[in-house]
Amino acid sequence: MIPYGRQDITEADIEAVVAVLKSDFLTQGPVVPRFEQSVAMHVGARHALAVNSATSALHIACLALGLGAGDWLWTTPVTFVASANCGLYCGAQVDFVDIDPETYNLCPKALQARLELAEQQGCLPKVLVAVHLCGQPCDMASIHTLAQRYGFKIIEDASHAIGGKYRGEFIGSGRYSDITVFSFHPVKIITTGEGGMALTNDGELANRMALLRSHGITRDQDLMTHEPDGPWYYQQVDLGFNYRMTELQAALGVSQMERLDQFVSRRHQLARRYDELLTELPVVTPSQHADSYSGLHLYVIRLQLDKIGKSHGEVFEALRELGIGVNLHYIPVHTQPYYQKMGFKVGDYPQAEQYYAEAISLPIFQTMTDMQQDAVFQALKVAIGV
Repeated sequence: MIPYGRQDITEADIEAVVAVLKSDFLTQGPVVPRFEQSVAMHVGARHALAVNSATSALHIACLALGLGAGDWLWTTPVTFVASANCGLYCGAQVDFVDIDPETYNLCPKALQARLELAEQQGCLPKVLVAVHLCGQPCDMASIHTLAQRYGFKIIEDASHAIGGKYRGEFIGSGRYSDITVFSFHPVKIITTGEGGMALTNDGELANRMALLRSHGITRDQDLMTHEPDGPWYYQQVDLGFNYRMTELQAALGVSQMERLDQFVSRRHQLARRYDELLTELPVVTPSQHADSYSGLHLYVIRLQLDKIGKSHGEVFEALRELGIGVNLHYIPVHTQPYYQKMGFKVGDYPQAEQYYAEAISLPIFQTMTDMQQDAVFQALKVAIGV
């Protein structure tokens, strides 16, 4: 089975992890800060906070921005559930904005229309989570302009997008957002096993997230209510969580960062080759906006079902039977039972639902060979009956 994604682990990666195993620190040592500095310097952000998952990063990002009961978080319906759940964790309400049919990201025009209506109704969002689906950045300049006008904060969910760029700057630089979140899950562009990171240019937000990721505990005397009882002393000054990243994970991340640009470059080679191979097939290949240089975590095609004598499900199952580990990213969040209990229903976001009815994620990963890609192409031709 050719998987849709796969990590690339080298001897150098293994040696980096083994070095930590032989060191004095397995957690809360010097390697996590080294990893944070590596990512921050690469993307051009002032602060980086490594955590145990991108979900944790989204959670503390929302909390740091003051999201709570009575507030609204908006995001796209075409994303993993964590992009919306982070709002619920904070006691806020969640709503969605439909996607752009070309990029599959949150549509700025739909966002503007929703904001105009929300302003009249007195329910503007406090936080917008802009998800860079497949690694292609959203239209962040337009979203930022709307944020300035309507007063909401922006989190970039760049779980798919490390190594990508928007208007020539690396995603994560923070030019158009308050906080950016990366994921280091094994199928992502670089991996720490599990893990995530929140980046910001705001020192206060960084300090707040640092406190929240470690139980709300501090040894900083400036944050304490009185002088320390002794050198052992710490205080819990907030209700935080155990969201820390281990030294083992960070060591793998530091090593992987050395190959990040190489990884993304190879993914672009594969995407261009897919574009050429699929030209004559009844599928829509990914559209790349001129402002973007995608991280290309995913390569999603849409089936032109009116030209194919099979259903979406039949094509998907045929590919699996032929040894191609295709996937579907994602089931629109508003159609999940948990969210339908809140009143969301099928029909609420038609562009997202149309995307879901046609989309298939083809395998793409940096160690993928041309031979494997040819096998995917031949299987796709069989699956759709060409």
